[in-house]
Amino acid sequence: MKKQYMPLLTACLMIVFLLLASACSGSSKSNTASNSPSPSATPAASASTASASFPRTITSAKGEQVTIAKKPEKVALVHWGLTEDLLSFDIPSIGIALPFAEKQSLLSIDLYKPYMDKHKEVTIVGENTDVNMERLLQYGPDLIIAGTETNQKVTDQLTKIAPTIFIDETKTDVWNDWPGVMTKFGEILGQEDIAKQNIDKFNSKVTEAKGQLKGVQGNVAYLQVRDKTMWLQGTQYAGHYYEPLGLKAPEQAKGEGAAITLEGLVQINPDYIFLGYFNYRDKSLPALADEWEKSDVWKTLKAVKDNHVYKIDGEVAYGFGPISRMFGTDAIVKALK
Repeated sequence: MKKQYMPLLTACLMIVFLLLASACSGSSKSNTASNSPSPSATPAASASTASASFPRTITSAKGEQVTIAKKPEKVALVHWGLTEDLLSFDIPSIGIALPFAEKQSLLSIDLYKPYMDKHKEVTIVGENTDVNMERLLQYGPDLIIAGTETNQKVTDQLTKIAPTIFIDETKTDVWNDWPGVMTKFGEILGQEDIAKQNIDKFNSKVTEAKGQLKGVQGNVAYLQVRDKTMWLQGTQYAGHYYEPLGLKAPEQAKGEGAAITLEGLVQINPDYIFLGYFNYRDKSLPALADEWEKSDVWKTLKAVKDNHVYKIDGEVAYGFGPISRMFGTDAIVKALK
């Protein structure tokens, strides 16, 4: 009996041991899966993380609370001056208003291609302060972004189409404070990181440019060249091309700037002149600078004598957003180096 009992006990113990080992092994796999998701589980985890910041509530210009239920997929920006601020964000579809007529749009030029390619769909919903309500309604945005002043006349109409957030143009200088606008866009879209990356990138470029322009002496005049007029770009709208780059503005350029004659330019007699053409890509169009350059008076200018006159694409360089200003900064550095 004793000989029969011992093998049976041993067999039972072995079975119990095997069952325990199997259970421990299963428990170990379970813990590993929860701590390190398999490749098939990763996208679900990423999607969950990406949507964690929604819903979010944004305070619009007049204090009203606008709740954005989920990450916007179709965003309409009806303020014509802020398009560049929006282009860098990851949005599948955007509806935008243009500064001029659609046929004059710059968005098709090579400079903007990398930004335009980020979006699967781009729809034009307005030109300057005129919002095409029929086209906007047809576009069907999840969210509309507008300006309190620029879009004042259509405020009620916009809010009936989709949740609308207004940028307060009495508190934010939308024409100069693009970092403030971009930061607000980042908050609205749940893409604060992209806003910060673009602001940091621009600041780094300006710091580098300032270092490269240390040797530039004298003052610089930026002129806006039109067909029948010339405009001296003032520090109010072109200030980013003066002090941040370590460059000096003529006394007459401090403030808004103004239309200027050739005789007025002679009185300033700047050390450097940038001619920002608004027909830069189409030389067949007239430009007042072409007439000035034929004049003997033009040849008396210090900048002309020293060969310090530079021609740039003013339509882009004098724009309001970060893409234009990075382009302008590069053009100035290239010329003055």
